[in-house]
Amino acid sequence: MRRRWFGFLCLGLLIGLNACGQGISKQIRSQVTFSGPFRQLQEGPERYVGEMAILGGKIIEVRPLDNGTELMVLQLELDGSDRPQDNDQSQGRFLVHSDQFLDPAIYAAGTLITAVGRVKGSEQRYIGQMAYRYPTLAMEEIKKWPQTTESYPRFHFGIGVGKTF
Repeated sequence: MRRRWFGFLCLGLLIGLNACGQGISKQIRSQVTFSGPFRQLQEGPERYVGEMAILGGKIIEVRPLDNGTELMVLQLELDGSDRPQDNDQSQGRFLVHSDQFLDPAIYAAGTLITAVGRVKGSEQRYIGQMAYRYPTLAMEEIKKWPQTTESYPRFHFGIGVGKTF
């Protein structure tokens, strides 16, 4: 009897741990056909129209539209679990078009996301007075990542007033 419960406990833990680390579903991930660097997509998005791509980054702007939502995203490299690496190492920007309403209070500027979608081409817009070509995705799936807090050592050794080592 104990052995059976132990087996169920192990199975439950494996399923739970597997679910925690997943960014994008296996079904959608298996459909991804563009696996090149973002710079390659940015330089010639028309060559990849119809390809399924996985991109991640930090939301810059959210625009609710009549027929869905548009996200403007600062591209960031993805780690092994498809989570964007929250650093300043970006290769550009891209747009995600969703036919669903994505609430700007939930998908706020600064939120890290991973999106999978079909490449639609590009749109030219302006950043200030500079023309910029945004690769565009028609969203199939999106993952909103929770914010992480920085962890610092909790032990401090101090001598005197205001000095720590």
